[in-house]
Formats: sequence, C-alpha cells, structure tokens
Amino acid sequence: MDFLFSEEQQLLKESIRNFAEKEILPYVREWDQQGRWPKELTRKLGEMGLLGIIIPPEYSGAGYSNVDYVIILEELSKVDPAVGLVVAAHNSLCSNHINLFGSEAQKKKYLTRLAAGETLGAWGLTEAGAGSDAAAIKTRAVKKGDKYILNGSKLFITNGSLAEILVIMAVTDPEKKRQGISAFIVEKDMPGFRPGKKEDKLGIRAADTAELIFEDVEVPAENLIGQEGQGYRQAMAILDGGRVSIAGFSLGIAAGALEMALKFAKEREQFNQPIANFQAIQWMLADGFTELEAARLLTYRAAFLEDQGKKIPKESAMAKLYASELAVRASSMAVQIHGGYGFTKDYLVEKFYRDSKLATIGEGTSEIQRWIIAHRILQEF
Repeated sequence: MDFLFSEEQQLLKESIRNFAEKEILPYVREWDQQGRWPKELTRKLGEMGLLGIIIPPEYSGAGYSNVDYVIILEELSKVDPAVGLVVAAHNSLCSNHINLFGSEAQKKKYLTRLAAGETLGAWGLTEAGAGSDAAAIKTRAVKKGDKYILNGSKLFITNGSLAEILVIMAVTDPEKKRQGISAFIVEKDMPGFRPGKKEDKLGIRAADTAELIFEDVEVPAENLIGQEGQGYRQAMAILDGGRVSIAGFSLGIAAGALEMALKFAKEREQFNQPIANFQAIQWMLADGFTELEAARLLTYRAAFLEDQGKKIPKESAMAKLYASELAVRASSMAVQIHGGYGFTKDYLVEKFYRDSKLATIGEGTSEIQRWIIAHRILQEF
C-alpha cells in the first residue's frame, strides 16, 4: 500500500499551489466582499485544464484521476474555498453527469465546451421543498412531440446565474415517484429559462449561488440524459463522487486555517514569548493537524477506490462527513488562536470560519451522511 504521491502528482500539487497564490490569493478579499465571481478567472481555470479535470482528453478534458482531482481541490481551497467549490460543482456535478450518462452526441456537443472552459456548468436537483428529501422535487417535464416542456424552479444552485450549460432533474412521471425523475441538459438561452434570486451568503461569497426558474422551457428530446426515469439513480451516483470532491474542498479549508493558525502562533508574542510555546496552543495545533491527516486518509482512500471503479457510497459519505466537520472545527480553532485579530477582517482566517459551514450542508448534510453510513453498515454486517 503506497501512501506517497507520484512525482507527477507532486508537480501537479506545486503547479496548482503556484497558480492559486498568483492568480487567486491577491483578490480573495475583494471577491469575497463584493460577492462576485470573476469571469476572467473562468478563462484562466480553463487554460489550466481545471474545468475538465476528470473528463477524458477526447472530450477536451485533462483526464486526471480522482486522486489528482482531490489534490487540486485541496490546493485551490487552501487559498480560496469559493474557487474550490466552483471547480467542484462544475466538474463533479454538471460535467461528470454528462460524462458518465450522456450519449456520444451529448458529450461532443456539451462536454467538450465544459471541459475546455468555454463556460461554467451547473447542476440542478435541490428545490425549496426538496433538500435532503431529493425525491420530493416538483419541477415537471412533460413530453410534447419531440420536446419536453419544463416548469418549476431550483434553489441554491452553484454557478446558477453564470452557467450556459445546466443538467436539471425533473419529474416526467409523478406516479412513479423517484423512478419518475429524469435528467435533462438545458442551455441558458432557451426561452423561458432564467436565473432568479442570487443568494447573499454567509460564506463562499465569491461563488455564484442562484435560483433557477423554468417557465414553459422547450427542451429537445435529444437532451434527455439516458432514459426517462433514470434521473434519480444518475443523480445519486453523481453525488457519491461529488461528496469526495466536497471532502477535498473541506481538506483545503482545514489545512488553510490550520496553517494560518500555526504561522500566527509562531509570530504572536505574549508574556515575552511566542504563544506557540504554550501547551494550550500546542495541543490545539496537535489535535488539528492529526485530524487533518485522518481526514486526508479517508478522502484519498475514497478517491482511490473510485479510480478502481468501486462503488463508494459509504466511503464517500465517511470522507465528506469527517472532513467537512473538521473544516468547521479547524477554522473555529484557528480563529481562537488568533484571538481578537481573528475576529477582524485583517486576517483571512475569519473568512475560512464563515466558508467552512457550507461543507457540512452542501451535497448532503452531516445528518444525511450519517444515515448513509449507518444504512450501509447495517447491510454489510
């Protein structure tokens, strides 16, 4: 069992770190305060191959492994979690849904544009009345000739008002409940589709999060992904992989916050010595960095198993649960170590504290992760 990154992975890690420090770090505070996604960054991410990370080269993707993907997300999120989330939503949800379940024609038409970074992608499952209960969605898709007519709305959609290509789950047969949910590719310029309210959020403020509204949107039947009734199953499979990406995103938050705390503790002096000399601070750091390594093992193992073609509902839930809750604990501890300074905008640690909470909510709450884990354990033993 090899726990070391390959030479290529080390180079990838350094490359992403350098990119993030040069192209993202100088603007983090500005983007956060303005609640604005910089469109010029979309182009730069595309040029780096970061909008087609796990997409095969034949569709303009970089063809990286899932382990590589976690490396990338951790490094991006260490600098700005908002960027990590945008990259994760684009790759794991929208693009990968088309990659895994789309037809050859759909891949050539849409996946190549997404992977090349021509546009951001979005993925719509959540609704006002359907969060953890994903099967309760109300958005309808009614077949009419060679088209489906979509009506309804989606909520809390990352990249929602920026994406030009979206994968949307809608009900095609209400009588079949979850077996009556189907997935469709929607384009931004289709008449009747529009972004609604843009959310003013606690954290991850640079990432675009918006409502999506569908009013008699005519979607070509050829934009149905797979067959009618397969959308729910597809979505659950996508979320298994998506949870690994959120775990990687969470690793970045935890690592970034802990490194800020360590640096501050070595520089900040009280009682004529660095506060890092005090056992209370040392134990906080020791616990934080130990938990970070534990979270990494869970996350990289889940990514490795996914690369081997294994089904990972339990493993991805464990990684997401532990890493996301660590992100909250680590960022809170980092603010505590900064003391009064941690409560000001002078230090980025307060941003990581705000950003961290999304990790325990997005792509399945901690409570849902515990349910998945328990359900699998009870089946296995």
